[in-house]
Amino acid sequence: MNYGHRIARLRGARHLTQEEFARKLGITRAALSHYENNRREPDYETIEAIAEYFQVSIDYILGRTNDPQSRLDSNVQLFQDSLELADERILEQFDLTIDGRKLTVEEAKRFIAFIRAERSMND
Repeated sequence: MNYGHRIARLRGARHLTQEEFARKLGITRAALSHYENNRREPDYETIEAIAEYFQVSIDYILGRTNDPQSRLDSNVQLFQDSLELADERILEQFDLTIDGRKLTVEEAKRFIAFIRAERSMND
């Protein structure tokens, strides 16, 4: 289930019309309709407001978990939200593996260099 369906389901469970809920969020009914129909993605502040209003986690709204009260571990959240392999902190903090074997930081750097070179040839 995607975020639009979750928002619509939560709203429906509270017997709110789109107009009523949009007013509570400080957005237009049309914007809410776009979110619920997955035609547009709400910004972070709106997602936060929706989660707060319904007392569910942002992870639930975004479909990262099926448990409305569950939150991802902060390390998993960091990995999922801001994975940038060129960031040495990521390379040092997380074990990246290929075929079950951990990449060394140097192997990861060579891999990144290879991808950059391939991209520059294709641009």
